[in-house]
Amino acid sequence: MNSIDIDVGGTFTDLVLNFGGKTLIKKVPTTPYDLSVCFSRVIEEGASALSLKMVELLPSIDMIRYSTTIAMNRLIERKGPRLGLITTEGHEDVVLIGRGAQWIDGTRVAERRNLAIQKKPEPLIPRDMIVGVKERIDSRGSVVRVLDENDLRRKVRYLVNRGARGFVVSLLWGFLNPAHEKRVKEIIRDEYKEFHIGYLPVVLAGQVVGKLGEYERTLAAILDAYLQRSMQIELSAMWDKLRERGYKKPLLMIQSSGGIAEVFRTTASRTFNSGPVSGLMGAHHVAKTLGYQNVIMTDMGGTSFDVGLVVKDSVRSYDFRPIIDKWMVGITMIKTLSIGAGGGSIAWPNKLLQNQLQVGPKSAGSMPGPACFNRGGKEPTVTDADVVLGYINPEYYFGGRIRLNKNAAVQAIRDKIAKPLGIDSERAAEVIRKIVNGNMASAIMKEVHLRGYSPEDFVLFVGGGAGATHVEGYKGDVGKAVVFHFSPVFCAFGSSTMDIMHVYEASKKITLLEPGTQKPTEEFSTFNGTVENLMEQAKRDLLADGLDIPGAAFVLELDMLYGGQFHVKRTLSPLLALCGQEDVHALCAAFEKEFSEAFSPFVVNPEGGVFIESFILKAIVPTKKVEMPRMKVEGSDPGGARKGQRPVFWPEARSFKTTPIYAYESLRPGNVIEGPAVVEGEYTTLVVPSPMTFTVDERGLGILEG
Repeated sequence: MNSIDIDVGGTFTDLVLNFGGKTLIKKVPTTPYDLSVCFSRVIEEGASALSLKMVELLPSIDMIRYSTTIAMNRLIERKGPRLGLITTEGHEDVVLIGRGAQWIDGTRVAERRNLAIQKKPEPLIPRDMIVGVKERIDSRGSVVRVLDENDLRRKVRYLVNRGARGFVVSLLWGFLNPAHEKRVKEIIRDEYKEFHIGYLPVVLAGQVVGKLGEYERTLAAILDAYLQRSMQIELSAMWDKLRERGYKKPLLMIQSSGGIAEVFRTTASRTFNSGPVSGLMGAHHVAKTLGYQNVIMTDMGGTSFDVGLVVKDSVRSYDFRPIIDKWMVGITMIKTLSIGAGGGSIAWPNKLLQNQLQVGPKSAGSMPGPACFNRGGKEPTVTDADVVLGYINPEYYFGGRIRLNKNAAVQAIRDKIAKPLGIDSERAAEVIRKIVNGNMASAIMKEVHLRGYSPEDFVLFVGGGAGATHVEGYKGDVGKAVVFHFSPVFCAFGSSTMDIMHVYEASKKITLLEPGTQKPTEEFSTFNGTVENLMEQAKRDLLADGLDIPGAAFVLELDMLYGGQFHVKRTLSPLLALCGQEDVHALCAAFEKEFSEAFSPFVVNPEGGVFIESFILKAIVPTKKVEMPRMKVEGSDPGGARKGQRPVFWPEARSFKTTPIYAYESLRPGNVIEGPAVVEGEYTTLVVPSPMTFTVDERGLGILEG
């Protein structure tokens, strides 16, 4: 299958092109002013490598998969439209009241500790744009108060007169009985028709998140409405360029749930963390190929550092309280951790902490970029420090297509860091590197330890353009780090390994084991009916997408908990239907096993009863995966890849030492490099300090140990 996978990051846009049995990787600088520009440029780079034009390549492509930071960028910029929120009368202040945690949702640890500066996030919809309409549906889905349509029409006109450019409708228990939410939309359409110039989009919360949680459901719908227009503009520009150049197949978006859906069948909030998630899914695929059970996936790009875990051959670890920016949402999101640590992260002396040096989270991005990029950037970054210390070759950055200005890097570090701290430039660069490595190592340790695991039981996968340059400093107690030839574009590679997957959710509380007696449920019809409804919805969508329904696999997960306990555990159900008490016991046993591993066997409490809170159905259509063939192992001598030497600063020697330089692409399976050494690739540079060794295995993968 010929496919294109693209990941748009804050600094670079990455491509993995599978065509005619070949796999190519390419990178271009991201164009934040218009992401469709870098999107087209990176495809052109891939086509050019095959001696083709874009119009010759695209008609032969079967699938384009795309992960992006559009949603994240637009939310940070707060450039969304003015929206109106329509809710049930008496509940107008729910999203403003929030929860106690709303004060710290989405903040860094350092911010949480500084109570003096804590404040609630500025709402995306202000109070004067929120109205309550006269209606009420109860917790069983029964209509208690009929919708007052005249009241609704008055309040819709009020919102429009105050500048509403879109509506969010979130009525109490609207996900159980959508009749009132749908009628609200019909009335808005009657007042402001779709063919009018001033067309106003309407987002129904019950359709965005079809499960319990008024606060989270409403916020997810607000985010979708807030981001919808900007994403539509960006994606429409990309779609038009693809069609103009002969592409006839779907454009698929990576979702934070680990699934993929056509751009016309996904929502903005579900694409929010798509880049790191696609990287984690790629790590899962590679781990299975290589026989690794536990993997720490890391990706250090130009803007951020992302961490995710594969544990016991599974990535089924979901955020308990999923947060997008400052907002808690009720959607399924695979758990990853991102911090502001990348090649473009800016170093700065914090005057509030007596000029203590800090690195990130602010980034220079791709425009203007680090000082050494020579594009007007004046702030010292991690990449500038790497250039000053000799790790990065200014003449061979980005395969020589971007020439770096070492003098500009030295000047930025000297003026902004060295002079204020009273140290020389090399020492300042060393400290910058040490701090950013420490920040990343700390992020890994927190992610591993807080989930109850030991780093020694994991293998570390290296991703991102800056990952190989810094992995020696952030891998910590992990014994083995694996570097791939596609490490610089690992997230794009990850999406190339993903199956098409749609995720469907519904809230339905069912008692599996009664409290006290532990009597198994006989609510088989309720359980089975809920699953059947989700499966019918999935089959309709697969049919509309032109996908093979008989070839699809259906996987059921359940949010379950013990009576008297707060923690919900998402459990993989061993079956899709309950046919008797044996099935109930099998499901409870699966829940007990996963609950014990996640929390502790000492808090298992079947005497309190076992309950289902929500159903999550995954419809999966398999795709062909990229293979990693074995190659002939040659000798250990890497001399054939030696390309020269240069002075490089090594902390253990406290000085610059003349260091051998190797070409990554020229290394052969079996070659062993002993540190200190530097290995230069087209899109990344690997640093091998002493006493570490770097070995190329039979699959062409680099193993860093020591």
